[in-house]
Amino acid sequence: MPTDVEAVAEQVFVALADPTRRAILAALASGGPATATDLAGLLPITRQAIAKHLALLAEAGLVAAEHGERRRVRYRLRSAPMQVAQQFLAALARDWDSPLDALKDHLDRGTRGPCPTPPDQPRGRHG
Repeated sequence: MPTDVEAVAEQVFVALADPTRRAILAALASGGPATATDLAGLLPITRQAIAKHLALLAEAGLVAAEHGERRRVRYRLRSAPMQVAQQFLAALARDWDSPLDALKDHLDRGTRGPCPTPPDQPRGRHG
């Protein structure tokens, strides 16, 4: 898993872009660790398709594979990459908030009355 904040956030956003992967994460969040077979029983896709989605989720660091008895692999949620993505979004929001607040203030001031014409500008079309 990359250590760069933007790279981690990008992998998380790519993983979350797919509704099946979101459903897998939701199933793991509500039911705890599960195998690909367990998840295939909950979702309308094959175990092989689940395994491919789990591989991408593992690559993004959102799930961890735990090897158990009889070669069964259970997948568990990992929250660290999601927290990095949340921090990335929070920083982005902070960067937007100040300019957006300034624009809102500017627009609010503009709606309080007509904008005066500068003295060196002609008032009409024919000046």
